[in-house]
Amino acid sequence: MEKIKIYQGDKSVQELCNADPQMNKLVQIIGNIEVVMRLDFFTSMVRSMIGQQISVQAANSIYTRLESLMENNITAASILIISEQQLRSIGLSARKVIYLRDLAEKVYHNEVDLQKLHKLDNQKVIKLLTSIKGIGKWTAEMFLIFSLGRMNVLAIDDIGIQRGAKWLYEVEKSERRKILVDKQPVWSPHLTIVSFYLWETVHLGLVKKYNSIEDIGGE
Repeated sequence: MEKIKIYQGDKSVQELCNADPQMNKLVQIIGNIEVVMRLDFFTSMVRSMIGQQISVQAANSIYTRLESLMENNITAASILIISEQQLRSIGLSARKVIYLRDLAEKVYHNEVDLQKLHKLDNQKVIKLLTSIKGIGKWTAEMFLIFSLGRMNVLAIDDIGIQRGAKWLYEVEKSERRKILVDKQPVWSPHLTIVSFYLWETVHLGLVKKYNSIEDIGGE
């Protein structure tokens, strides 16, 4: 099981911390991060497509049911064989069923070769993937991070990342996307590291438990 490993002592993490004092505070509190990569490119795309516009918990639940339905054999061929009714029965919307089957068709007939995406730069990967029905920029960005291991990707429209940024920089909800846009030049070329740490603020419950990062230091 291959992982992306982010350690406090890494040069890239140190550069990020030196560039942004608030991010430095967050890194010191959270520490090292390890993230499991999704090296099966097709299932990675399926997982991200399922996760579009729904909560992480709902997405995980539907994906787990899909694994059970497909007996842990999620491939382009198996998606095409299974009935639409069966896919709908695990919680997929009619639209997402259409999208998944369209992706499976293109992969099965070699209209899209996911294995060649690692040769392309980030923008070309995003352009190619978003040309497929039902794949938006967020899904393409998740693929860049979790499957291709690209280290300078910030999914600005990801709600979890926005929540983490709102909490860390103590801005209004209406400003949480803008703070990401404003900070992007400061954080580059370590945007994926930022993504992981901001996600962790949500996963660890920091955004719910504490009003600000300063409250943690006060304990």
